[in-house]
Amino acid sequence: MLKTCDNPFQRGALCKLCSASEPVAGMRFCSRVVAGSAAMRGLIERASAVARTDASVVLLGESGSGKEVLARAIHANGKRSKAPFLAVNVAALPSELLESELFGHVRGAFTGATQSTQGLFQAASGGTLFLDEIAEMPLALQAKLLRVLQDGEVRRVGETRTFSVDARIFCATHRDLRKAVAEGRFREDLYYRLKVFTLEVPPLRRRPEDILPLAELFLRQEKHPTGRFTDAAERALLAYSWPGNVRELSNAAKHAAVFSEGGDVETQHLPPDMLVPKAAADEALRSLAEVEREHVIRVLQACGGRQAEAARVLGIGRTTLWRKLQEYGLDAGLAAG
Repeated sequence: MLKTCDNPFQRGALCKLCSASEPVAGMRFCSRVVAGSAAMRGLIERASAVARTDASVVLLGESGSGKEVLARAIHANGKRSKAPFLAVNVAALPSELLESELFGHVRGAFTGATQSTQGLFQAASGGTLFLDEIAEMPLALQAKLLRVLQDGEVRRVGETRTFSVDARIFCATHRDLRKAVAEGRFREDLYYRLKVFTLEVPPLRRRPEDILPLAELFLRQEKHPTGRFTDAAERALLAYSWPGNVRELSNAAKHAAVFSEGGDVETQHLPPDMLVPKAAADEALRSLAEVEREHVIRVLQACGGRQAEAARVLGIGRTTLWRKLQEYGLDAGLAAG
């Protein structure tokens, strides 16, 4: 039986993205979004209002924070949900290929164009087109994108006639678009054309309440037998800063699911890289007594075990040095060895 989620888009109805998913802690409105934190709850409330409109949306946030997931959720719960949701990473394609990808081309338009192809704007007509890393779009293509948004028409590469399109535009970037405009790297008119609604997805480190629910959700998605983390593993998850955000957490859960071999996830099953910062922090937080002990022993060894000389180098009395060696459980002979 399909479950009802607490999706604010649906207000108690079956969510179109997560209707078959098990509920998780916090407020969840699609299969990969958890919102137990106040920051995410506020974002979802805004997104639910945006879903009821047809205007363009700019999604801001660090890489891996979940911008495309949020865009898909808005699309799936809006009036265009039955039409396509198509996505393209603007930064992943060179300018010539990106133009063809967006607007299409006709046969013979360029070398290798053996047949006419429609672009993403045509393919997404009636639905939503998601332009990821929009700040990386070349200025020449920005001008063409602006014309499409203004006129609702596209012209394929190598063709003179135009086609009407009706695609809702979502854009995402981890950069400061206002700064890009000021520096002349992004058109001001396009910026204001796109910026009807702006939603900022907070980084995972600013929503620690969501870390464990997300980790458990990702572990279940890997069909892990227990779906559980030990207390120590949970502490490690919470202590980590997650520079790669939700995407990194998802990968960590995949890693843990493999190496835990069916048992509860222990700390050693987590990716080694995420444990390095903690180890470095532990090293930096050593006590003064530990640092002093290592220094005294190094000086004594450098002096060949001669306590009088070592005391002079250390700037302490010989009796003080002897007492410290006793505290360390060492004598001059052991220290010299």
